[in-house]
Amino acid sequence: MWDSETESAGGGRHGNGVLSTSKDGVQSDGFEQRGKSWYVATDIPSDFLVQIGDVSFHLHKYPLLSRSGKMNRIIYESRDGQSNKIVLDDLPGGPEAFELAAKFSYGIAVDLTATNISGLRCAAEYLEMTEDLEEGNLIFKTEAFLSYVVLSSWRDSILVLKSCEKLSPWAENLQIVRRCSESIAWKACANPKGIKWQYTGKPPRSVSSPRWNEMKESSPSRNIQVPPDWWFEDVSILRIDHFVRVITAIKVKGMRYDMIGASIMQYATKWLPCLIKEGSGLGPAIGGSMDEGSICSISNGSSSNWKEGLHMIVAGTKEDLPAAVQTKDQRMIVESLISIIPPQKDSVSCSFLLRLLRMANMLKVAPALVTELEKRVGMQFEQATLADLLIPCYHKNDTLYDVDLVQRLLEHFLVQEQSESSSASSSHQLSSEIKMHDGAQRGSSSNAKMRVARLVDSYLTEVSRDRNLSLTKFQVLAEALPESTRTCDDGLYRAVDSYLKAHPSLTEHERKRLCRVMDCQKLSIDACMHAAQNERLPIRVVVQVLFSEQVKISNAIANNTLKETGETHYQPLIQNRKTLLEGTPQSFQEGWATAKKDINTLKFELESVKEKYVELQNNMETLQRQFDKVTKPKQASTWTSGWKKLSKLTKMTEINELGSQETSVEHTKKTPRRWRNSIS
Repeated sequence: MWDSETESAGGGRHGNGVLSTSKDGVQSDGFEQRGKSWYVATDIPSDFLVQIGDVSFHLHKYPLLSRSGKMNRIIYESRDGQSNKIVLDDLPGGPEAFELAAKFSYGIAVDLTATNISGLRCAAEYLEMTEDLEEGNLIFKTEAFLSYVVLSSWRDSILVLKSCEKLSPWAENLQIVRRCSESIAWKACANPKGIKWQYTGKPPRSVSSPRWNEMKESSPSRNIQVPPDWWFEDVSILRIDHFVRVITAIKVKGMRYDMIGASIMQYATKWLPCLIKEGSGLGPAIGGSMDEGSICSISNGSSSNWKEGLHMIVAGTKEDLPAAVQTKDQRMIVESLISIIPPQKDSVSCSFLLRLLRMANMLKVAPALVTELEKRVGMQFEQATLADLLIPCYHKNDTLYDVDLVQRLLEHFLVQEQSESSSASSSHQLSSEIKMHDGAQRGSSSNAKMRVARLVDSYLTEVSRDRNLSLTKFQVLAEALPESTRTCDDGLYRAVDSYLKAHPSLTEHERKRLCRVMDCQKLSIDACMHAAQNERLPIRVVVQVLFSEQVKISNAIANNTLKETGETHYQPLIQNRKTLLEGTPQSFQEGWATAKKDINTLKFELESVKEKYVELQNNMETLQRQFDKVTKPKQASTWTSGWKKLSKLTKMTEINELGSQETSVEHTKKTPRRWRNSIS
């Protein structure tokens, strides 16, 4: 007899199957275990011994012969026909599965659960318990339980697929892995609004730790929202080969590529602890033992024993985390993850790709997969950070960081940018809207190249401190990007200066060759001031820096003069870098004395030009103030003007009176003198 209470496809009631048989022959009330041996509780002594590993089963021949074709063949094909012991070390499912199969053969009720069904199904196939021997045999009943109970349940499909890890290749050949993967994929692609079943993960914010019974009995108005990534945590407990099967099935069902990429990143952070940045948690553990106490029983007909989710059953304790994953297993995980990353850009972050690339180099992953991963990084290289690019050189002893790898990533980026721009220009030609789109695309491409240029400059500054870094590698990486991507060469100047500090033994020719990677005209004022006093730079480079700065100031003064005079056409003194190099006096190469003299002359001229510029600016400000005073209107009231006139008349009267008094006094003084003179 076989009874089962099934769980509906929508996540309804869940129960187990109970297998029992009523047959004539040896009747038993059950099995009893003594140490590592199992005995049938019956008065008839056992006449058959089955050895599986270190566990022995003392049984009777007839119940096994009536149900198992393999037992028939082993016993009756033996030479003497009186074989009383067989060894079945290769039986899938081990002693646990054989115990259930033996109980079924004796007519003892067997509880079918998601944790034992896959092992029992494989053991039934191994023992050839088919319908040819007896109707309703173990293969038929386990297959029915798989099809009608397990595959309709999200939880059971995950648990059965997890239990198949120790049943290869039987579970694969019996299509258990494929069917469970398809079931999980269909449910993962379901509309989150229609999900009724329980899943592992963070509960909605409005509800604290909801259990299945609470969710089932809650009112419809409660409207618990299910996040779109609800299935990530559950599928991340699977082994890598089964995870790949599930993700492949989900891709076929049409899941969004960014969701698939997010699930891959979560799986990688769980199974590859070295991939995680410092300070990140590893999440729940994986690979623990099954919790039999959480299995639902048909007697109570409820699933309240499920407790807090799938990981309570599968994961075990945190100590069971796969931190002890061997190098071989890690390499297989990395290779598998690379092969299933969606091809679309931005399906996973560039930081994740670079960390995966770091592990791939460390674990010596297949070169073809590493090349594919490098191309993926090149597609979104502008999103990288300096910390992600500092990948150690694992296979060589010449440099501390893998500069060749960054060079390849940069080449992939440039190839991708060129192919995108060419395809866009060839597919869109006449429409005005499309032209605007092309212009925006070119602008975004230009911005991406500028971000990459800043990233490369920072990377060069960092790796230049390595004394084993050759000048050729530095120069090739610095010149890989076109000059138009850098509006300012201060980053390159810092990298060059850092390289000169770390390599003091460079010859004059090598220093000149190193400095060719930067354009003196693109240096800021601060960089020019630093370069003018930098003793590590070649004299010719210092002269070029001073000369370019003088040209900039001359051009600025000329532009201001032209603006004041109203003229519009002006040709700069030096138009480009090539002209600047050609315009440098050749006498600078005639020795240190001549070079120092020319440098001092240029410095004096530069200071003179600066002083003249400051003087002109001050004169202009003075003229502006005077002009403001002249043009400022003077407003005065009639009373003020009247008082001013009155005070002026008063002052004039006083002056006249004073003048008359002085005149009379002088006349008085002079008159007696004249009188005395006349008397004498």
